Amino acid sequence: MMKSYKYLFFLLPLFITSCITTKDVRYMQPNESLVINEEGLVPYNIPVYRITKNDILNLNIVTTPKGDAAQFYSSLNTSGSTVTPTTNNPLAVINSAGGGNGGNINFYFNGLKVDSNGDINVFGIGYVKAEGRTIEEVTKEIQEKVNENFQEGKSEVRLNTDGITYYILGDVETTGMTGEKVAHKNTLTITEALAINGGLNRTVDRQNIVIHRKLPEGIKIAKIDLTREDVMNSPYYYVQNGDEIYLNTRAKSLNGFGKDPIQTLTTGVSVITTALSIYLLLKNL
Repeated sequence: MMKSYKYLFFLLPLFITSCITTKDVRYMQPNESLVINEEGLVPYNIPVYRITKNDILNLNIVTTPKGDAAQFYSSLNTSGSTVTPTTNNPLAVINSAGGGNGGNINFYFNGLKVDSNGDINVFGIGYVKAEGRTIEEVTKEIQEKVNENFQEGKSEVRLNTDGITYYILGDVETTGMTGEKVAHKNTLTITEALAINGGLNRTVDRQNIVIHRKLPEGIKIAKIDLTREDVMNSPYYYVQNGDEIYLNTRAKSLNGFGKDPIQTLTTGVSVITTALSIYLLLKNL
């Protein structure tokens, strides 16, 4: 019987390599590749979002209740009152504001859609090129067109996306955080995005987070490692509108090991028991 136990030593490396260590789950571990400036700070590497085809934008033109820009009166006015469109004033409200989470229907039907030519059609102004440009650049052009027709200084153009919309896709262990997400912030890091949604469990491979980023030229695929602190130097550390974040399952979790010490021990005992049973069965044949 003692002779049979020597075969158990062949299983020992399997148990050791199947255990998840603190290096596998600890975020932002120090490494020499982290770039800092002379003040000891990590420089911001925030990519500028550029509009792509099929984007939907939120436009408000803020004006005083009366004056040269009154035709562009919006719900965001200085007096706080609301004016509805009339036959004599069809442009009384230019407000494509939307909100909420997961395909907001008002934003979809009332927002400014970037068409197949990369343009948006602003009623009363005409077509404005949007694809490949920043929100600030398009805002400036619309503001200039408004100023050409109305007294300068009597209106303010506000153009935005409906926050930062991103998507998280994982396995059955991460269903609670999977789906479409909207953050109404100017900037959002991936650690902030994951924290908002409850963080990652031990089944997720933090060293192999895949991001699909939508650009005017196409979709860029990148991988980041959240266990290294130099991830803060990556432009993919900052979530952009339309990003798809894929959480890959750790290989150690797929084979039944590594989720927690008790499960590893339970699985190990089961493997040993099964191996001994097979050995004794074959021995007695």
